Amino acid sequence: MLYWTVARNSSDPTRAAVESIVREEAGQVLASLVGYLRDFELAEDALQDAFLAALRHWPEHGVPREPRAWLLRTARHKAIDRIRRDRNFETKREQLKTLVEIEQRAGEDEVDATLPDERLRLIFTCCHPALAEQVRVALTLQTLGRLTTNEIARAFMVPETTMAQRLVRAKRKIKVARIPYSVPPPHLWAERLQSVLSVIYFIFNEGYSATSGPRLTREDLCREAIRLGQTLVNLVPREPEVLGLLALMLLHDSRRTARTDAAGEFVTLERQDRSAWNRQQIEVGVVLLRGALALGRIGPYQLQASISAVHAGAASYAATDWNEIVRLYGRLHELQPSPVIKLNAAVALSFAEGTDAGLTALLELEEQGGLERYQPFHAARADLLRRAGRKPDAAAAYRRALDLTDNAAEQRFLKQRMQEVNE
Repeated sequence: MLYWTVARNSSDPTRAAVESIVREEAGQVLASLVGYLRDFELAEDALQDAFLAALRHWPEHGVPREPRAWLLRTARHKAIDRIRRDRNFETKREQLKTLVEIEQRAGEDEVDATLPDERLRLIFTCCHPALAEQVRVALTLQTLGRLTTNEIARAFMVPETTMAQRLVRAKRKIKVARIPYSVPPPHLWAERLQSVLSVIYFIFNEGYSATSGPRLTREDLCREAIRLGQTLVNLVPREPEVLGLLALMLLHDSRRTARTDAAGEFVTLERQDRSAWNRQQIEVGVVLLRGALALGRIGPYQLQASISAVHAGAASYAATDWNEIVRLYGRLHELQPSPVIKLNAAVALSFAEGTDAGLTALLELEEQGGLERYQPFHAARADLLRRAGRKPDAAAAYRRALDLTDNAAEQRFLKQRMQEVNE
């Protein structure tokens, strides 16, 4: 969508300031528009029109006191104009009811207040059960998570073109089936909760390991995901997977600042300064995890948090209980079979039983297929080959990993490792 692209590439300070505000508010405005229009294409076009109007008016007249309300009102008017200009009578007849509804609701600037947090309300709204699980999550990530199609495609391990086609089909289904986009009542939250958790975790993961850009992490996304997780825990405090997800994010995030040095270069877990880890976050994460496990319904997020807790509790990299981590990955794979989980288990196995055991596990994964374009697989394989002393093979694996990342910090790290094994 154009308003994301422009907002990330402006050099004019005044324009950049306006674009920053628009970019922050656009996702929520778009979700509201989709709720009214049930037509993603029309909603995106109307928001684009409102965005361009903001670029014309705000620098001259100042940013309005409530920029989101301004954008929503303007986008509604632009949507009405687009419907009125449509020369296709059949289309106009279909949209006439929508046009009347928009004009009747023109004074409303907020969505249903069933949930106390606006962004969380909109995530629940967008995770509509009429759409397939992966599609609803992907569409929500694009609409509210501010993630690009490429970033979403990487999260689901599919080509960007495939993800783009899925999103287009989903938007078409919303329009044709007139799927109602509204906040569900509390008794229907359960059918959307898993999707909501997935959205929050995908946002966190993109913040923790950015797909592209100059920095390894995006702190804004990590903080937003954690905030959403905290809000959700307050709403449903007896849901173990909600507690588990928040624990997982806090335990991961406790290491975030130690993952890069003062120059912004990537630092592996093995070389991180553990005194720089956020101990307060670790303590809170462990308490949340214990509370989740005590409820007696073990789920994937709790198991992932348990793995992260093992790392957090180790005095050093060498003192890590790798056998326990291998065991936890085994349980996780039983609940949620995935080649990525098996990849992580293979890396843990290499520390528990030796490099050869890890390489054997990776070879089995490679033969099964599905990870050819998954950058972490090639990076992990390169590291194991380096540790095994197989430098030419390691160099080739580093080259493949390098080809599959657009993140500048990762690229510099992989180039450095490739140079080391080529010496």
